[in-house]
Amino acid sequence: MEFAVSDELLGTFVPIAVYWLYSGMYIVLDRMEIENYRLHPKGEEETKNIVSKWTVVKGVLVQQGFQISVSLLLFTVIGDDNGTVRKQPPALVIALQFIIAMFVMDTWQYFMHRYMHINKFLYKHVHSKHHTLVVPFAFGALYNHPLEGLILDTIGGALSFLVTGMTPRTAIFFFSFATIKTVDDHCGLWLPGNILHVLFSNNSAYHDIHHQLYGNKYNFSQPFFVMWDKILGTYMPYTLEERKGGGFEARPVNLSLAAQSKSD
Repeated sequence: MEFAVSDELLGTFVPIAVYWLYSGMYIVLDRMEIENYRLHPKGEEETKNIVSKWTVVKGVLVQQGFQISVSLLLFTVIGDDNGTVRKQPPALVIALQFIIAMFVMDTWQYFMHRYMHINKFLYKHVHSKHHTLVVPFAFGALYNHPLEGLILDTIGGALSFLVTGMTPRTAIFFFSFATIKTVDDHCGLWLPGNILHVLFSNNSAYHDIHHQLYGNKYNFSQPFFVMWDKILGTYMPYTLEERKGGGFEARPVNLSLAAQSKSD
């Protein structure tokens, strides 16, 4: 008997598996002597973060449960009743779909993310949950309130899929890549040779600025580009400096702006 798993199911569950596998790589690295590559001293995870790592794991699993439900519902609604597998377009078309999907996801997440900071009710009751992790770490990337996860990640992903017209098979690769990028942005490390840091200005140091009190109103862009921050004046430039005792620290270039933001 031949057993086959549909592209729709793979597109739903593979990115989740990628999330924990890629995070797991960082968990292994975290147990090694990597102080020279941390953006924060190891001890700050315990002293600055408000929630335990076990609480984070449970929160992420809840969000991924919502993600699975919406994904399966979407594929059921748009799926072919005959079970016909859509033919993959040429490689150039797939590459274009990737780029457009990245732009759509970035645009949606920038404006929704920024609004959750502007709206005091949404920030207090929804988005502040993610900011309980002042010192980000890999598997905390999707530690959000379920409503935020639905609005930012799940709906943003659905829009990227629908607008580009990508096939479920292409979606497997796109959402796996987006997952890797999101985890990497929250890993709290600046590792040499990280190709994502070479290709994208939006990286772990850039997003670390946003998680600090002084950067709370800046660097909203995620997960790929920084264009909306630059266009709309919410870009906080920084320098990456070596820290005494080992590691790096992302420091705002404009210290007066950072001090003003911290006091607001």
